[in-house]
Amino acid sequence: MSQSVSITVAKPVAETRRSRFTFTKGIVFAFFGILLVTQLYPLIWLLIYSLKTNEEILSGNFFALPSVWQWSNYSAAVEGGNYWKYLGNSVLVTSVTMVCVILLASLTAFAITRFRWKYGQVVLLIFLLGMMIPMQGTLLPLMIMFKNIDILNTHLSLILPYIAFQTPIAVFILSGFMKTIPQEIEESAIMDGAGVFRIFGSIVLPVSIPPIMTVCILAFINIWNEYIMAATFISAEKLKTLPFGVYSFVSQYSVNYGAIGAFLVLGALPVILIYFLLAEKITKGMVAGAVKG
Repeated sequence: MSQSVSITVAKPVAETRRSRFTFTKGIVFAFFGILLVTQLYPLIWLLIYSLKTNEEILSGNFFALPSVWQWSNYSAAVEGGNYWKYLGNSVLVTSVTMVCVILLASLTAFAITRFRWKYGQVVLLIFLLGMMIPMQGTLLPLMIMFKNIDILNTHLSLILPYIAFQTPIAVFILSGFMKTIPQEIEESAIMDGAGVFRIFGSIVLPVSIPPIMTVCILAFINIWNEYIMAATFISAEKLKTLPFGVYSFVSQYSVNYGAIGAFLVLGALPVILIYFLLAEKITKGMVAGAVKG
């Protein structure tokens, strides 16, 4: 008799817990579903936009599929928008900037976190203050400076400020991770006769690959899509970067909207591919840098 009573009491409790779990799980799935739609919809809309004619785009029916898929918009984007030339310039500027940022930021973070000197936190604070400087406020003094040293309208006039603006956040991420590396590893290496650069190159740098990947993707996105500085410091057609290609389809009397959409898709494609290739390392880097930082 007592057993039957206990069973009838326990059953509603189990059902209540199961219902609560299902409700909570449904809320979580709904939240992530909304987040997924809001993130993917602009990309899907841009892809459909790039395959429409001007008449279909100007009709105002944003959700309609194109009656005829205009794949010719992509050939027009590549040929008329100087895609390969602008792509090469963007790859050059972005690659050189990323290499310099990683090298400078990793060495700086190593010196701040692993050397025992009293000004380490002061130097880190100076770099953090650099994150608060707006890019737009530096355009005029930089333009005057670059003109005086005769590097205006060169790729160097883009690479130098890009390095300056991307290094502070890179130092912040890498220093937060390097603080978590045990000191005993370096002490063992020192006892074996390793010097500072050997410790940095053989121990600290390989361990810091996840946050370095995070720095790479953040710097890549910021530099790849940057337009204000590129428009201010670059005027030669042969030196322009990828964002300038959009204006190739805008004339005084007409605009090829479909080709603009195709060019935007082609411009965003490298960023999407690199992000998906490095997504796992980026997540590890962000989590690792936040453990004790």
